[in-house]
Amino acid sequence: MTCASCVHNIESRLTRTNGITYASVALATSKAHVKFDPEIIGPRDIVRIIKEIGFHASPAQRNSSAHHLDHKVEIKQWRKSFLCSLVFGIPVMGLMIYMLVPSHEPHKAMVLDRNIIPGLSILNLIFFILCTFVQLLGGWYFYVQAYRSLKHGTANMDVLIVLATTIAYTYSLVILVVAVAEKAERSPVTFFDTPPMLFVFIALGRWLEHVAKSKTSEALAKLMSLQATEATVVTLGEDNLIVREEQVPMELVQRGDIIKVVPGGKFPVDGKILEGNTMVDESLITGEAMPVTKKPGSIVIAGSINAHGSVLVNATHVGNDTTLAQIVKLVEEAQMSKAPIQQLADRFSGYFVPFIIIISTLTLVVWIIIGFIDFGVVQKYFPTHNKHISQAEVIIRFAFQTSITVLCIACPCSLGLATPTAVMVGTGVAAQNGILIKGGKPLEMAHKIKTVMFDKTGTITHGVPKVMRVLLLVDVAVMPLRKVLAVVGTAEASSEHPLGVAVTKYCKEELGTDSLGYCTDFQAVPGCGIGCKVSSVEGILAHSESQQSKQVAPPSRAGSAPEETDVTPQTFSVLIGNREWMRRNGLTLSSDVSDAMANHELKGQTAVLVAIDGVLCAMIAIADAVKQEAALAVHTLKSMGVDVVLITGDNRKTARAIATQVGINKVFAEVLPSHKVAKVQELQNEGKKVAMVGDGVNDSPALAQADVGIAIGTGTDVAIEAADVVLIRNDLLDVVASIHLSKRTVWRIHLNLVLALIYNLIGIPIAAGVFMPIGIVLQPWMGSAAMAASSVSVVLSSLQLKCYKKPDLERYEAQAQGRMKPLTASQSDKLSRHSAAADDGGDKWSLLLNDRDEEQCI
Repeated sequence: MTCASCVHNIESRLTRTNGITYASVALATSKAHVKFDPEIIGPRDIVRIIKEIGFHASPAQRNSSAHHLDHKVEIKQWRKSFLCSLVFGIPVMGLMIYMLVPSHEPHKAMVLDRNIIPGLSILNLIFFILCTFVQLLGGWYFYVQAYRSLKHGTANMDVLIVLATTIAYTYSLVILVVAVAEKAERSPVTFFDTPPMLFVFIALGRWLEHVAKSKTSEALAKLMSLQATEATVVTLGEDNLIVREEQVPMELVQRGDIIKVVPGGKFPVDGKILEGNTMVDESLITGEAMPVTKKPGSIVIAGSINAHGSVLVNATHVGNDTTLAQIVKLVEEAQMSKAPIQQLADRFSGYFVPFIIIISTLTLVVWIIIGFIDFGVVQKYFPTHNKHISQAEVIIRFAFQTSITVLCIACPCSLGLATPTAVMVGTGVAAQNGILIKGGKPLEMAHKIKTVMFDKTGTITHGVPKVMRVLLLVDVAVMPLRKVLAVVGTAEASSEHPLGVAVTKYCKEELGTDSLGYCTDFQAVPGCGIGCKVSSVEGILAHSESQQSKQVAPPSRAGSAPEETDVTPQTFSVLIGNREWMRRNGLTLSSDVSDAMANHELKGQTAVLVAIDGVLCAMIAIADAVKQEAALAVHTLKSMGVDVVLITGDNRKTARAIATQVGINKVFAEVLPSHKVAKVQELQNEGKKVAMVGDGVNDSPALAQADVGIAIGTGTDVAIEAADVVLIRNDLLDVVASIHLSKRTVWRIHLNLVLALIYNLIGIPIAAGVFMPIGIVLQPWMGSAAMAASSVSVVLSSLQLKCYKKPDLERYEAQAQGRMKPLTASQSDKLSRHSAAADDGGDKWSLLLNDRDEEQCI
């Protein structure tokens, strides 16, 4: 394919075919995405249809995609074509220079300008021979393509090239034959120089264009190159010793295989490390610049590099199921998709060639009429004739020159390449920075976003409960903290509640042990708490104390015997839960304890009480911690003029506390998944472009409804599938980066289109002679050089996006420095009072502050 007209030709032919429901062709990647009914038509039929139009086609193979992206075949073809054309172009260029350089030496004129026979000079004979060879050797490809295009009722760039060279050659041959037949004293001035120079510049332009195109797919090619071709599968024997190693092609690697990865090797699969500690470079996949520490149990991603020691990996995802394969698939689909603005350009390009042919014809006719009506106009601004050339020949020559130049300079290629090349580079750069943008539409839409809605759990927060504080309510001498942790950890180990899991994990970490005591008579009451009996925690405490004593052990006295400690086994009656649970079990809360719980709950934390043997011993504050970068991301979005909203199914109190921490002033709480969609629609009905950021299954309807759905990479598969943008690194600042990159890419697309349009809007009138009164006249070869340069310049403009650098954390912090102020206690109280008032009426979900409070919360 050479231009957008080819794209339009193939798409229109396929969509008219019975059984094909959708067809999208990408000029920059030379790929087609076709949806069809297999009951009516098959891939073989689709390939045959495309070949009938005049293009080569074959089903795309994923394994050969990386090879196709480098455009090696096209680059080699057009380099060869350019060198062959140059063989004839150099003599033509030399002769043209000879004609332009004035000389007063009589013998010089006698050599080439001398007639062999009347009407035919040596110069014209050489031009005729060179041009004929070029037409036969270099022009056959264009003639075949033009014939196939016209055969199916369409016209592409090759048609313009064939028209220009054929008209120039035919006109020159006719006037030369007439001059010889009439035995003219001097040989006429011809256009035999045009076809050779046109083919030279076309071949050079196409060669450079494909070189530049290969650069636009560099990011995707890098990702594809990370895919391993084979893996070392090992068999483990007793004591996990390797008994056999085998090199296996990736197609034969199965889930559950044990893979050995040596230092410097690629991880061929997604999996979990079974044995070994290492550092892994995941920069090309996740955008994480620093190597990541991996140990047994850690998850590794296919394509990442093992930096240090050998490791054994249990394969969990292989082949097309790996994270890398999914990323490659998403980027490929993104680069195949079309931005809305590109569809308009493609439609315009479909009518471009017929329009140029009409303009060229009108140019020829108009200048012939003007010349015969007022020869002085042509004589004044085109003084290239001499006394030996007739007036009619001057008029006809000038008219044909302008007409041919119009054909040579017109270029639909630059319009067709303006958008897809920018989209390819933009999506590739985004992928390298850990942001997967699924196509041109979200890439174009993201810069228009005026409202960003964040889900809370797993998006603004980590999504995993974590113990924030343990407050001891009794004397340490009565119940030491470590004993409380041992008892509580043992009790909660039998609970499946997320809060219980968080407490158990915290206790194990604090005690430095993986083993706990025994739990009996376990009882769990939903919405209240748990009750049980705990025993055998003495061993845990003894082990913990011995570990501490080893770190700070005093020197022992000589001859002294080690102390013997009598550890009496104890059984504890344990209650863990909320206020109601304690009241049910006959325990009363003091005002101090109630106040402490209220303070933590105001911060969005869950306060859990612990009673051991009928005595309140501790309060544990548990919370889903806010991500470190959340407040900075919210502030940066606000500074960009974007409204930020928090939407969650959680209770109002927790939602309010989280919003206060990150600086969000508008909250929708206790929202069902269907209501999330309604809220998105409500904002869209107000004329706002909405982005939804979420990670869970319950967010997927809102992600699909939003103008741009943004999913956290660590979220559910459903959310990632429904979203338009996926943040691989689970970093909220990448929401800002995706909008920032969208602005850069769309600006580059607009610049490319403006350049292409201005080039054609100005270049065609110049070629037609409109600017001749100010002395601007183009030769046909000049137009062909300008046409070749236009496509190359547009692709090079898109390649400027490769210089894009995603703002790092330090830059965001520097921009926010001095302007990001934490909320004071009084401001937080205002938010609480306002939300309490909102409970009584108004929008059930809305917690919108007034303007004054909003300013204070920045």
